[in-house]
Amino acid sequence: MDKHPWIDAHSHVWTHEVDKYPLANGYTVKDLQPPFTEKELLEVANASGVGRVVLIHHHPFYGWDSSYMLDVAARMPETFRVVGTVDNLTENPGEQMRSLLKQHVTGFRITSGIHKKKWLAGGMDEMWRMAAETRQSICCLINPDEIEQIDAMCVKHPETPVVIDHFARVGVDGQFRDADVQALCGLARHKHMVLKISAYYALGKKKPPYTDLVPRIRQAFDAYGPERLMWASDSPYQLGGDNTYEDSIALVRDRIDFLSDSDREWLLRKTAERVFFYV
Repeated sequence: MDKHPWIDAHSHVWTHEVDKYPLANGYTVKDLQPPFTEKELLEVANASGVGRVVLIHHHPFYGWDSSYMLDVAARMPETFRVVGTVDNLTENPGEQMRSLLKQHVTGFRITSGIHKKKWLAGGMDEMWRMAAETRQSICCLINPDEIEQIDAMCVKHPETPVVIDHFARVGVDGQFRDADVQALCGLARHKHMVLKISAYYALGKKKPPYTDLVPRIRQAFDAYGPERLMWASDSPYQLGGDNTYEDSIALVRDRIDFLSDSDREWLLRKTAERVFFYV
């Protein structure tokens, strides 16, 4: 049996090789804490049975440049896939997406944190149309009050694969408001919508064993089903204080009693495999 059968659908990496991979936005090596290259990531992931990881572009540190993650994926294509970024306010963002597919980029992060009110403007519709063609998922880092905007984009682009990160940050303030939960579950009506149940260190009580999140996971499970849910750690942010990588995966792997063995296969491997490791 494979010692590392699971997939982490969301982790960041960065390197101190800043001469080769320059930092953006005024960041320096001192800001790259903890040190977290692919080596550190795989050390903690493998220890918990995780053998493959989806690397998520970190715009604050690297701007629009995903070179480091692309090089990591090129060296270890069986292990990594990349969720990159393209600037929707540049020309031909769709063609940029298509060209990056050859470099193991099977998703693209979008967030209002970059272009603010213009985050869905410019070439964003072109990006969603291209994603429907290439199957590169549009990966949304959003807040609860932005769920409605993503819902509208899904209506406009019904064939586009979309992934919602971290429960759409529902519960980040410690409160799981019914309206927010219902809005998030409502996105499940779009057939190509997938939800990451991830970033436990940031939600609810924000401390292991995270069992306070089980009712929310159950609501998501009932709405999306196991084939459209995926676990992710959001490392290295998951690795701090009382929070550990093992505690994150253990919630899904060991502590949720309503999941069958088949359900766990989907949440811990098969959904991420289908969504990100299709090429």
